[in-house]
Amino acid sequence: MRTLKTAILKIIKRNSSRKYLADFAQQAANSVPPGSRVLDAGAGECPYRSFFGHVAYESTDLCLVTKAYAKLTFISDLAKIPVKPDSYDLVLCSQTLEHVPDPKLLLAELHRVLKPGGKLWLSVPLFYEEHEIPYDYYRYTRYGIAHLLDQVHFQIESITWLEGYFGTLAYQLKVGTKTLPLKPSDYGGSLGGVIMTCFALFIKLIFAVLSALFTSLDLKHKYSGGGMCKNYAIVAKKPS
Repeated sequence: MRTLKTAILKIIKRNSSRKYLADFAQQAANSVPPGSRVLDAGAGECPYRSFFGHVAYESTDLCLVTKAYAKLTFISDLAKIPVKPDSYDLVLCSQTLEHVPDPKLLLAELHRVLKPGGKLWLSVPLFYEEHEIPYDYYRYTRYGIAHLLDQVHFQIESITWLEGYFGTLAYQLKVGTKTLPLKPSDYGGSLGGVIMTCFALFIKLIFAVLSALFTSLDLKHKYSGGGMCKNYAIVAKKPS
């Protein structure tokens, strides 16, 4: 039973989102020349620091939740960044906007600290469970994020799916694998509850295998012809 559980956990830990987020950050890094000044806003563990070795990389976060934060350049509220206007050539803000109570105010601040012509590389979730509780406030459609960026005078260059639908489906199946209950009492008890528990165990195994399958498919082919995306990737420019 322990070996089976270990195998299931190994399967469900695969995550195409991590690769696509890293690819997005790498593209951001490749878009600026050596000597540029870059801010990683909401940097957390600074997983993309190594991509920015050719620029002056700075990082900041408010550090509200308990986790292993990296050594940051400074700690600050992202709506009140302690730098002068027009300071950065590029701002990376990855999977952060859902954690701020006033996203419009934060975007306006990122606009302020960018140089004219500078770009914001932003990723936001549409389909994801609550996390970093209680600091989890929003999910974003492409139209909602476009509206917010327009309100603070960014010019949107692109809004694309970060992963494909296979990645969303893999995530849905992964959640089912982890959270489908295995207690007869959760299914009403008695014989029916016991039968449903056995069925749920079988379903969890099927979900784990399907999640791994769709993760692999998402890594090979990012299908975006239908369904719901998990995250959006946005590039927006501060007008010159």
